[in-house]
Amino acid sequence: MARGKLRIYLGAAPGVGKTYAMLSEAHRRIERGTDCVVAFVEHHDRPRTEVMLHGLEQVPRRDLEYRGTAFTEMDVDAVLERAPAVALVDELAHTNVPGSRNAKRWQDVEELLTAGIDVVSTVNIQHLESLGDVVESITGVRQKETVPDEVVRRADQIELVDMSPQALRRRMAHGNIYKSDRIDASLSNYFRPGNLTALRELALLWVADRVDEYLQQYRGEHNIRSTWQARERIVVGLTGGPEGRTLIRRASRMAAKGSGSEILAVYIARSDGLTGASPKELAVQRTLVEDLGGTFHHVIGDDIPAALLDFARGVNATQIVLGSSRRKTWQYVFGPGVGATVARDSGPDLDVHIVTHGEVAKGRGLPVARGARLGRSRVIWGWLVGVAGPTLLTLLLTHVDADLGLANDMLLFLTLTVAAALVGGLFPALASAAVGSLLLNYYFTPPLHLWTVSNNKNIVAIAVFVGVAVSVASVVDLAARRTHQAARLRAEAEILSFLAGSVLRGETSLEALLERVRETFAMESVALLERAGDTDPWTCAGSVGDGRPMERPEDADVDMPVGDHMALALSGRVLPAADRRVLAAFAAQAAVVLDRQRLQSEAHQARTLAEGNRIRTALLAAVSHDLRTPLAGIKAAVSSLRSDDVEWSEEDEAELLEGIEEGADRLEHLVGNLLDMSRLQTGTVTPLIREIDLDEVVPMALGGVPDGSAELDIPETLPMVAVDKGLLERAVANIVENAVKYAPEGAPVKVSASALGERVEIRVVDRGPGVPDSAKDRIFAPFQRYGDAPRGAGVGLGLAVARGFVEAMGGTLAAEDTPGGGLTMVLTLRAAAGRPPVRPELSSRVTS
Repeated sequence: MARGKLRIYLGAAPGVGKTYAMLSEAHRRIERGTDCVVAFVEHHDRPRTEVMLHGLEQVPRRDLEYRGTAFTEMDVDAVLERAPAVALVDELAHTNVPGSRNAKRWQDVEELLTAGIDVVSTVNIQHLESLGDVVESITGVRQKETVPDEVVRRADQIELVDMSPQALRRRMAHGNIYKSDRIDASLSNYFRPGNLTALRELALLWVADRVDEYLQQYRGEHNIRSTWQARERIVVGLTGGPEGRTLIRRASRMAAKGSGSEILAVYIARSDGLTGASPKELAVQRTLVEDLGGTFHHVIGDDIPAALLDFARGVNATQIVLGSSRRKTWQYVFGPGVGATVARDSGPDLDVHIVTHGEVAKGRGLPVARGARLGRSRVIWGWLVGVAGPTLLTLLLTHVDADLGLANDMLLFLTLTVAAALVGGLFPALASAAVGSLLLNYYFTPPLHLWTVSNNKNIVAIAVFVGVAVSVASVVDLAARRTHQAARLRAEAEILSFLAGSVLRGETSLEALLERVRETFAMESVALLERAGDTDPWTCAGSVGDGRPMERPEDADVDMPVGDHMALALSGRVLPAADRRVLAAFAAQAAVVLDRQRLQSEAHQARTLAEGNRIRTALLAAVSHDLRTPLAGIKAAVSSLRSDDVEWSEEDEAELLEGIEEGADRLEHLVGNLLDMSRLQTGTVTPLIREIDLDEVVPMALGGVPDGSAELDIPETLPMVAVDKGLLERAVANIVENAVKYAPEGAPVKVSASALGERVEIRVVDRGPGVPDSAKDRIFAPFQRYGDAPRGAGVGLGLAVARGFVEAMGGTLAAEDTPGGGLTMVLTLRAAAGRPPVRPELSSRVTS
């Protein structure tokens, strides 16, 4: 008998619709004539799910009794006896009640599959055994009901039932998942947006891995050996030109078409000096590729096509994106170009995309070179034109029956000399003039085929030819030198202009500036060293790169002093003197950036002092108003009691004394908060951390609020917390008093606590007017009061003091919206290490 097929609906969390999707599939199969029954489905009193059971045959469940309680489980024998084509079995990870046929429901499913029955089941991502620790670290809940990953992996089909965290929380708030009495607790704990987002990502990644396994299995079964590039990694080759932005955006659109695609932008610079690219444009392109989720890489290589291919193969790239050449038509005489070379040498597994752009054929511009050095390829071509050119021209003229005359022959040879000067510089042109003059003498000046000249006019002509050739070559070479020097100066000016502008605008950090130095000069590492005095040791203020560490300027290949006690050190190679002018500007700017950072630090300290002055000013205002008010009430009551003109009844005296007591309590509270804030501002709060139970502290913190205004829910199973008892009590008291102040009449504040992994949360929930998101941080600032307090008054220090105390103990205090209206204060504390927290257990009927 053939084994049945297993189909699993996988969800990220309870309530995403797995059971509903399974029942919908059952209805579709029944409409197609398939024999489908419900072996076990739990609708959890969800109306929509319960309706889907109508019209489906349900196999009766088996009744079991355990410890005096009746349970129902799937009757495996009844399902086997019914022998349907398809059986629906909900909650695959469920643990059966003791006395059942098998310990786990997935074992029941295995029996049905072995009997040839197809099974459709459901499971949540948190129930997979391998993810138990990960889920616990995220949610704080340890799932005791798990299913081995291999059971789920063996499923013939796995379908992810996905839902965004926001939609799932709306379903929860509308009562579509749990009953109303469990909604607030669920939204505040397990169903928090962060938990749901993390669980959703786990589910998506797990399913993606299973898809890859299925793909590999298919390739093996069909003996497919060629590479299937299911995961794209796209390399973008940049030249530093304006077309780079177009290439990056095009690559981003290509990457967006495939899941998990990566973008790697690479700029390859030669190792012989300043890069030919605009540093400003490269910085813009670096920012663009990082904004699009890619990475930027700087590679050194003299052979650009080879270096680009080596980089692409090294990162296991599948595609290369290059721009159409900016060279003009005549410039192709120097070679096919980077794009054509890369496409030719890429091989079958690396696709090369040549992207058109607005700079095509507009010219690459003059290269930035050092002095008159033109590059190896141009020098070689210059020598070929200067030496081989006159020889080929001589063969052509001697085999063509045309008497052009000595003057025209000289002009042709002079043309080759000029061409050699344009391509290769002075020395190929001089060689061309020498070879051309000898060939003119031997083949075209009477007497022919002799190294002598019989006519004085021809002697003058050859001399003039040599002189003109040398002069033209010198002029052309000088022009080339000046052109290249101008291009270099333009590049230097652009670097310095961009550098100065970015530093003056405060946009460059020290590390970014040093990285720019390293890329500009193609060095391995760069460091800024400084020392306090002439005899003090050097210290590193900042460094970048992977080169050897430099503790002194003498350890570097290049060092540039900045004043008497600072130096910029570079390692990798020795720079020529021509580069030191730009390097000196970089070094000076590095010193400016370092000074700027230190000034910013001092400005921050000054702002802190100014904030302290502001608080002291607010304190004076509080003393002049909020503190004087209770003092005035106390003084008036005391004066009245001491007055001899009026005889006060016992009731009047009691009322005046009560007023004195209330004023004194209020004054004590205000002064306590002021002193606490002063301690926080001066950093003198030193918590005495010890392990305590929350039920020892939180009830005492509610003593300052009226009876019945707060409800307390502190489970005894909570772990101990590592806190300062006095600080925690004061913080909770301030939070609760603030909540009671804004809570409406007849709606008591709820104070609850729960354990989430290695932390414990105290939640103070009120149903007051709430606070908009824009003001949630502002309510924790000193001397801030949001809105009008309906009862009582204060100086706006309660929440500020509470947050300060909580953070001093290593905890956090944040404000959240209460579902249905109001504000919830969430106080998070560390669980004590000496006593492991009690893990809240959720049964499969809750978590499925």
